[in-house]
Amino acid sequence: MTTQRHLVAALTGRGPLPAGWPDAVAAVDRALFVPEVFEGHDFTADPESWLRAVYADAPVVTQVNDGEDTPDGAFRLATSSSSMPSIMLDMLDLLDVQDGHRVLEIGTGTGYHAAWLCHRLGDSKVTSVEFDPTVLAGALDNLRRAGFRPTAVPGDGRHGHRQGAPYDRIICTCTMRDIPSAWLEQCPDGRIVTPWGSSFFSGSFVTLEVRNGAAQGAFSGYPAFMWDRTRRAGAGRVTDLYSGEKGKRSTTDIPPQHVIQDAPAFFTGLSVGDAWYRWCADGSDEATLWFFSDDGASWATVEYTPDAATYEVEQYGPRALWDEVRGAFLRWHGLGQPERSRFGLSADRDGQRVWLDDPRNVVGRP
Repeated sequence: MTTQRHLVAALTGRGPLPAGWPDAVAAVDRALFVPEVFEGHDFTADPESWLRAVYADAPVVTQVNDGEDTPDGAFRLATSSSSMPSIMLDMLDLLDVQDGHRVLEIGTGTGYHAAWLCHRLGDSKVTSVEFDPTVLAGALDNLRRAGFRPTAVPGDGRHGHRQGAPYDRIICTCTMRDIPSAWLEQCPDGRIVTPWGSSFFSGSFVTLEVRNGAAQGAFSGYPAFMWDRTRRAGAGRVTDLYSGEKGKRSTTDIPPQHVIQDAPAFFTGLSVGDAWYRWCADGSDEATLWFFSDDGASWATVEYTPDAATYEVEQYGPRALWDEVRGAFLRWHGLGQPERSRFGLSADRDGQRVWLDDPRNVVGRP
């Protein structure tokens, strides 16, 4: 039978666990933080399949569509989960927690991550904020069953939890578009780690050193987290969003797959932060790259055909989305095609700024 030891073995098989965390990983049973029924698995119907999913180094989706009833065949947006354990460890490695630190967690989820923090630091050092009261109630039950009692409160994580401040560390388990000023006030001299990005590109961690309420740091990793619920990206299936409208047609000589690679997509997201894309292959070597604005009012397509010299473009709505993406791509190209690792983020009470190589060389204010 699959057990917690299988998860520990899978994690240690990647290499040494971050210092300070092996005991927590081994001691906290993930099964105590996963419901008996979750996406694609039912403990009663198939207990071994449930156990394999729980003790795998993989995320477990525990809520879709904010817990609302979802008809069969409807789009299912994952809205709460038990994160991939190895990604949790990557974040904790970036966070550099030390004994005695006070930690604020944004996004309690199932409580599994908070349990690791409690095991390492003690209940009194851990505060967790959860937006969804139903999710929080389940997490509290899980934590108590596992023997942990952190301060876990309902609320908008953007506001932190002022009553427990100051904190030495803030760790966020949802993707943020910006760094809230409340975090800088409540962790004025410490470190913040959060997934960060835009609708166009959300696959970055940002690790910020905070000094006197001003933060600066670098981007890394390839996380895939759910959104801050107050500022989500658009989402859905192309068939649900496209109703057969006809747009303005043109052509481009830029191969569409080039604009969605890591570095240019990151840069594009600095200026086209409220639009997202979907690459749709048709079963052959051809594909369509779709762009949608978050509000659903505009869309664009670029048709990819191998070995073509130009590609057909169609744009619909008040915004010319491909023109916006193309402009950002050409600007990135003009900067010398910098990799994402060369960019950094500064944040203070005046907002946030993304820079290239040097904090004085600001290239975006997303």
